[in-house]
Amino acid sequence: MKKKAALYDPYLDVLGGGEKHILSIVKVLSDEDYDIDIFWDSDLTKEIKKRFNLTFPSLKFQSNIFKKNISVLTRTTQLASYEYFFYVTDGSYFFSLAKNNFVFCMVPSRSLYSMSVLNKLKTSNVTFISNSEFTRKHLASWGIKSKVLYPYIDKVFFERNSSIVKQKIILSVGRFFGGLHVKNHTVMISYFNKLVNSGLLNGYKLVLAGGLKKEDETYFENLKRQVKNNPNLILKPNVKFKELFNLYRSAEYYWHFTGLGVDEVKQPEKTEHLGIAPLEAMALSCISFCYGAGGIKEIVKDGENGFLFWNEKELFEKMSKILADKRQRENIQTKSQAFVRENFGYDVFQKKVKEILFNH
Repeated sequence: MKKKAALYDPYLDVLGGGEKHILSIVKVLSDEDYDIDIFWDSDLTKEIKKRFNLTFPSLKFQSNIFKKNISVLTRTTQLASYEYFFYVTDGSYFFSLAKNNFVFCMVPSRSLYSMSVLNKLKTSNVTFISNSEFTRKHLASWGIKSKVLYPYIDKVFFERNSSIVKQKIILSVGRFFGGLHVKNHTVMISYFNKLVNSGLLNGYKLVLAGGLKKEDETYFENLKRQVKNNPNLILKPNVKFKELFNLYRSAEYYWHFTGLGVDEVKQPEKTEHLGIAPLEAMALSCISFCYGAGGIKEIVKDGENGFLFWNEKELFEKMSKILADKRQRENIQTKSQAFVRENFGYDVFQKKVKEILFNH
């Protein structure tokens, strides 16, 4: 009988960067001939393929045993059949008789990691995995030890890069919502308009792409009203992998404003916890400008493989300088591609996953 691994993520249908990260972990086990079960009441296989370009040799969606009406005994008994069990916490923790248990931590929010006496019992056989050093440090300050596992970037981002032809596009990728760590779309639109009016971005377009859920449609409608009929402002909700890939290939610059105006010490959950989208952009030669808070500082080295900024003036000044310096643009593009290839390829990720899972 084949070995089995299971996953539960209460945010699975968001299909954002965190979901890609945790799915990629179980993908490694799938490639090691494990059967993978995901506890979710609808089959998202097609959506996962379209959004993330992820496929699994053996993947099944099982009834969600983490609903409140499911008894602890039923849940615990079912988990006992698994070699590995992974879950993302929304503040809830579970008893599990799986042989190996892991909690994947993608949001450094204190409210998610309250270790009461009961929660300590529930996690006594658990290994915590953090998505960045930024997240790990915050968990450590709350008394939780974890191991850092960075994501990987799909190999297609490293192929045929010599044929890339850039256009006058500034791209930003992030879910359309007004929740925890907002992407600050309205601020981006405002900054872009100012730069166009100043003459600095003549001929450029700003493309905002990302997932959109039904409950966030009001937020999206407000963005549409801000954009109005401006042909240089383009909103792309729920783009599939192929379209997103082509946007990265076409865009000359990438903007990332998550955490803008936030105190990262007091509210770390509202910053960027790592930044998969900026990494994908860097892999395809987009020169990235990211607000300098949170985990983003682990991947963007200011002036070397991209740029960090902390206010409007700094962004405008750095944009102005790079637009006028072709040599520096080419240097940044070369270094950003090399950085992502060397540190975020699948081989690096796979090796680290096996190290954590098989030797913990």
